[in-house]
Amino acid sequence: MTAGAIEKEVERQIAVMRDGAAEFYGERELRERLAGALGEDRPLRVKFGMDPSAPDIHIGHTVVLSKLERFQRLGHTPIFLVGDFTARIGDPSGKKKTRPALSPEQVEANARTYADQAGHILDVEAAEIRFNSEWMDALRPSDFVRLCSHYTVARLLERDDFAKRYKAGEPIAVHEFLYPFAQAYDSVALEADVELGGTDQTFNLLMAREIQRDYGQPPQAVITHPLLVGTDGSEKMSKSLGNAIGITEPASDMYGKVMSISDTVMLDYYDRLAAGGWEDLAETRAGLSAGQGDPLAFKQALASRIVERFHGEGAGAEAAEHFRRVVQRKEIPDDIPVLSISGGGEGVGLLTLLVEAGFAPSNSEARRLVAQGAVTLDGERVSDPAFRIPEGGPYLIKVGKRRFVRADVH
Repeated sequence: MTAGAIEKEVERQIAVMRDGAAEFYGERELRERLAGALGEDRPLRVKFGMDPSAPDIHIGHTVVLSKLERFQRLGHTPIFLVGDFTARIGDPSGKKKTRPALSPEQVEANARTYADQAGHILDVEAAEIRFNSEWMDALRPSDFVRLCSHYTVARLLERDDFAKRYKAGEPIAVHEFLYPFAQAYDSVALEADVELGGTDQTFNLLMAREIQRDYGQPPQAVITHPLLVGTDGSEKMSKSLGNAIGITEPASDMYGKVMSISDTVMLDYYDRLAAGGWEDLAETRAGLSAGQGDPLAFKQALASRIVERFHGEGAGAEAAEHFRRVVQRKEIPDDIPVLSISGGGEGVGLLTLLVEAGFAPSNSEARRLVAQGAVTLDGERVSDPAFRIPEGGPYLIKVGKRRFVRADVH
């Protein structure tokens, strides 16, 4: 590749890297590194890490995951890092109190699904899928002490969430200070050229640049992206807040949740999730910002695109028809699955049934659905999470506006 061609390609790739980003730290350094890599036909190493703190990846995570995939299409090496070690510490980013660390069993169960779910966005066969326990579990205490010697408590207290908690007199556990060190060391172990993350991770990602220098490596560039607001329109998307859209959810649920967001949030979803695609909707999106066009039609198109990204071509149209029948016309679907479940002669607990039917991954999630008033039995709302469904049926169980099952209890 000639010098002129390299310069042109650098500009093209930097534009892709900037697209949708909130901040781009180390861009000048990366330009030089990218030019050298192109001249040597060598890919950059681009890292994005996620702690398996929940069993499901939601579409908010895919804002950054999609940027990682765009790096992959540019010819670079995507590294999808599953933070099975850091999940045991508990990420304090954005937290007002100490976050409970997960047990090794919980982490392992959640981590098992992450690589498969990342395959909805990445070509995982051509990516590096890594787990940070590979190197963190191998560190000796003396190695960790050396790592921690590269930063001061005063610098850590500059971090916004730590600073607010310290000022308010809220406790900060010592192990929470260790989290950014562990995340920074991941970049050393992986020799990352670029790290991607949400804006809530800015402190940790920039700290990794300094730690890399201390370990004799050139500092990674850092590209942050805005966080996706949840379906409630106020808090960031989070499974624990009940405002998330999981990428493995049924197409009809995914479509319905997108249709429930406000028109203002809808435009934010388009901007965050388009990932360089959906160009045919760009003109309509611009018109809506100017007060022109049909917001409902745009939201329907957006919902279909999101569904098809994770469920394939044609799934959007099917989900749209299901939404019209079940939500808008309030019809009961014809194809309700039937669940046969044993109550052992004493009926079956409602929470158990919700988990068995796939409406919730755990009893605690099922309990949350009941508390939200989302569960009905033969048309009657059930508010008692300890309710037992007697033998008989089939009973019609409805969760939310779109999910049904007929339960035969025996």
